[in-house]
Amino acid sequence: MQTFEFDLEYLLSTLETLEPSTIPAWGGMSAQRMVEHLCDALYMSCGHGEFKLEVPEDRLEKMQQFLASDKPMAQNIQVSFAPADAILRNEDLELALDEFATAFVSYWEHYDEHPNFTALHPYYGELDFEKWNQLHSKHFAHHFKQFGLID
Repeated sequence: MQTFEFDLEYLLSTLETLEPSTIPAWGGMSAQRMVEHLCDALYMSCGHGEFKLEVPEDRLEKMQQFLASDKPMAQNIQVSFAPADAILRNEDLELALDEFATAFVSYWEHYDEHPNFTALHPYYGELDFEKWNQLHSKHFAHHFKQFGLID
């Protein structure tokens, strides 16, 4: 897989190559839905929304070790907190990309202002900034690969 950078310039320049009609290699998300899904993950990491732990607590250490590994996320995973039939918020892909840029900057600002903040992820438990960065990098790479943006 090509190098994946977790910075706004790289992410936006890559996402901007998407077309509304881009077909994913797996799953049923549209390009716009995928971008909005990435926004949702950024919001979750800042504590927005109500989520409950969906895995046994004794599995959290192993789940968090996965975040630090080079192993990719599995394809076609269905999770309760990211329904496949979620309604699109934005009128078009371009506006979804604008939302993504705003959400990404807000994420960094949030942790700059609250460096010890943690937020719950339903599968990985309470995550701090370092763990969220690991998760976002892995998650974003997963969807970039899904849409053919990286190898």
